[in-house]
Order: sequence, then C-alpha cells, then structure tokens
Amino acid sequence: MSGYVITYFPLRGRAEPIRLLLGDQGASWTEDEVQMADWFSGKNDIKKQAVFGQLPQFKDGDFVLYQSNSILRYLGRKYDISGSSNKESALIDMVNDGVEDLRLKYSRFFFYEFETGKEKYEKELPDQLAAFERILSQNSNGTKYLVGDKISYADYNFLDLLQWHLDLFPACLSSYPLINAFIDRITARPKLSEYLKSDARINRPFMPKK
Repeated sequence: MSGYVITYFPLRGRAEPIRLLLGDQGASWTEDEVQMADWFSGKNDIKKQAVFGQLPQFKDGDFVLYQSNSILRYLGRKYDISGSSNKESALIDMVNDGVEDLRLKYSRFFFYEFETGKEKYEKELPDQLAAFERILSQNSNGTKYLVGDKISYADYNFLDLLQWHLDLFPACLSSYPLINAFIDRITARPKLSEYLKSDARINRPFMPKK
C-alpha cells in the first residue's frame, strides 16, 4: 500500500483530478470523507488543521499536502509525468494554469450565477475551449496530449474539467474534434477506464446539488 489518503467531501470536485491521476497510474488510496454539514459547523478539527482552510488534503504516508494543483504537481513529479525537460515542464505548468482559469470561471458561475448567468457562460465558453483546441493542434496535430509525448498531470485536470462542462452543456464540444478525440483517447487508457467505471466514481457527484 502506498499510504495515500484523500480527505475531501463526498464529491468529485477539486479532488477528482487527483483520483484520475492515481487511478491511471495504478495507485491505491483511501478516501477520508468529510460531510459538508460537519465542515461548516466545525464539528471536527479538519478545517482548523487545513493550511488555508480548504480541502482536499492529501497524505503520502506522513507527508501532508493541501491545494489541489500543488498535489497534482507533486504527484506529477513523483510519477515522472510533469515534463521531460525544463521547457516541457514549464509548458505543462502554463497549460494547467489555463485549465485552472477556466475552472475558476466555471465555479464562479456554478455557485454564484447559476440561475442568472448560464446563457452568458455558455455563450462565452467557445472562446475558452478554442484555446485548448489550438494547444492540442500544435502537439502532433492533436494525436497525443496537451504537451509532449507522454501524459501529464495537466491532462487529468483538463479531462476532469471537460467532464464538468459536458455534464451541464452536453453539446459544448461539438465543434472541437481534437478535444473530443483527446477525451476518447485518455478515457480508453485501461487503468483509467477501470477507475471511471468504478461504483465509487459513478456514485460520487460532480458538485453539491443546486
């Protein structure tokens, strides 16, 4: 056993890219679920322990880490999926920052503008997705990954975010053949496919219900 523990709510949320990475890399981990009511009521001490008052928390044995993208970068280095050179690593960081920008926009819309801003968000989404279509096209004509010849932590983060969008906007990728091919290619990876079909994954909602 690796001794990995993910402490998070009973959601996919910010922890899901971490799970995708671990699942695809054949790693095992334990889920330590925190109920939302307990988190907000302060019933347990986990919120006080969290460095920035946020989850997920990730444990690798005695090593404890917070901030989802820091966890992804840590695992990217541990599994040698954070670039084969300094320049490639920098490009992966850049693309992952772009994924994070879109994730923040989605989260702001979902939590604060869901009733009033859905049409506006959907209208502006193509400009965001087009950037990733271009990025894919510049790497082996979109036949591999976001950067380089090997999967990176950014690919898992991007896949998760795409699945968020498809859940609310099923037709949002109809004009992006390279992104669609990317999804098909990544989700067909045997170990990742196994995780995606698991009951734990299927029964875990994306976000709290609206």
